[in-house]
Order: sequence, then C-alpha cells, then structure tokens
Amino acid sequence: MIDLKQYGYTETEPVPEGLLPGRVTAVHKERYELITPAGSLYGRLKTGAYYGAGGESFPTAGDFVHVRILEGGDSQIVKTLPRRNQFIRRDPFFGEQILAANIDYVFIMTSLNRDFNVNRIERYLVLVRQSGALPVIVLTKADLADNFEVQIAAAKAVAGNTEIIPLSVVTGYGLDVLNAYFSPGKTVAFLGMSGVGKSSLLNALMGQEVMAVNEIREDDGRGRHTTTHRQLFVLPSGAMVIDTPGMRSLGMWNAEDGVSETFADVKALLGGCRFADCRHEAEPGCAIRAAIKSGVLDPARWDNYKNLQREALYAVDRTALLREKWARNKSIAKWSKQRKKEIW
Repeated sequence: MIDLKQYGYTETEPVPEGLLPGRVTAVHKERYELITPAGSLYGRLKTGAYYGAGGESFPTAGDFVHVRILEGGDSQIVKTLPRRNQFIRRDPFFGEQILAANIDYVFIMTSLNRDFNVNRIERYLVLVRQSGALPVIVLTKADLADNFEVQIAAAKAVAGNTEIIPLSVVTGYGLDVLNAYFSPGKTVAFLGMSGVGKSSLLNALMGQEVMAVNEIREDDGRGRHTTTHRQLFVLPSGAMVIDTPGMRSLGMWNAEDGVSETFADVKALLGGCRFADCRHEAEPGCAIRAAIKSGVLDPARWDNYKNLQREALYAVDRTALLREKWARNKSIAKWSKQRKKEIW
C-alpha cells in the first residue's frame, strides 16, 4: 500500500466506503493518471457526478480526488476534493479552466540573458500571489552571465520579501539553495517563458531526461514549448513538480488581491492623496506624484501598476462583453432559422 501523505494528501473529509483517495498526476483529455494507495492507475470521470448543472469541478494536475477501483478497466473518479489553491485560465465562452492545483511553491523562472524582464517578473508575482501559492524567483543560466548583480538588484526592487535564486543547471550553481524547497510532500510549479530552462531544471532534479530540451533560437534566445499535457512528476527527494502548458498563457483575471500584494508600496501611497478622487495627474497634494518626484517611487513601477490594473479590469469586462455578444448572436441565429422554417 502507498501512503498518499507522501504525495501531499491530508484527509479533509472522510473517504466513503468503497472509494480510495488519489492524486491526479497527469491529464490526457478525458483520461487521468492517478496515484492511489493501491498504486498508479488510470481513471475517467463518473458522468453523473461531473456533467450537468452543479457537477463536480473537473480535476487537473495536482488535484486530490475520490476514486472507485474497477476491475478490468479504467477506474472511476467520483469527486474532486476542495483545493488549497489553484491556477485559473478563463475563456470568455467556456468559462474557467483550472490548470494546476494544490501547489506549495511557484518558481518564477527567467533567464539572465535576453529573456530578463522586470515587468514580466512583476506580472508573474501578481499571478502567483493571486493563486495563493508562494512565489520564488529563479534566475536561470547564470553560467552565461559574467556579472548578474544588476539583474538581481532589479529583481529585488519589485520582489518584496520573495526569495531570489540565481541558478545554473550546467554548473550546478544555486541548486543547493533551490533544493530546500523540494522537501517530501511539497509541490512546486514552474512558470516562465519558453527557453528559460524549465525542462533542463526538471531533468536535473529527476536525475534523468523526462522532458525534451529544444534548441534555443539565436534571434531571441527562446525555444519551442515542449509540454503538451498537464503532468505531475515525483522527484527522488519525494517532492513533486507540476508542468503544464497552460501556465505560459495565464491572464490577469480577477487579480486585485495579487496586484495589491505585489504593489503594496504603491497601494499605500494611493491612500495619501489630498483628494479621494485624485487621478494622479495634475491635482495638488497627490502622493503618487510627490513620491515619483522625490525618488521614492520609480515611474516605471507606477506605469506597470497602472497597466496591470487596466489589464485585469479589461479582462473581466471583455469576458462579460464577449459572452453577451455570443449569446446574442446565438439567439439571432436561432430566430433566423425558425423564420426560414415558417416561410417555407
């Protein structure tokens, strides 16, 4: 029997008789790989539990579920257990898609070459903090940078209390610091652009090649995406890594909490203006303009805050607008079809 606690499981509710707890380790369209006390197996969703109004949330990599073992075929997933946290990608027509769940740490990965971008780090910090996981900034390819103190200082300026770890998989530099996060039962997700070394790091942690590493394009220093499905890898240390292709296309959805935490310094200044409706442009007593003038607030940070706030609001409004437009077009098409029947 496998002890599921080694895979991060904590019993939050009694397991019904005839069922077993399990964790989703990979998602292949309608088929799921699971680890359970009975071992590794495949499962499919119970139709009555998941489809239809008020059905269970579809499982994703990292989810804990209740499973009914069936002899001679795939087992049956009957319930998705409550999540500690989750990464969400929302589609204006099909609703939200959960990309990964029950994560302890998220490595925000950016390389110390041409990929390094402070604005992107700020954006990823918002997304990770919004999810409820703890971010760690990992600056990869340290072996390709003669001096990366400037990049570290730039990352510190936006990171708050988030740890920053320079890393080289080639030389092993920084791996000992990183290993502190890979204790048994902990789950880590990687977030970053293609070509920053996510697959190389996973292979190094696994001690074998489990992900293909594509060549990097010379023109922009990036590679092609290699992950095609959501999967959870169990490391020799007993920790787990979730790799999912959707993590690269997360949007700023309902991210107010994440923005507030990442830009706590800016939010504190916003309450110091003389007028409550200050637009931070030419009004007297504006705390933002005063902070920029005195050097307390970097103008670029203020601009990035405004951009991320605007993007988050636009994403929510655009989703509602597109859903309304889709419903209206569907209604018009249905009416037109009915009219044709009446005429003919």
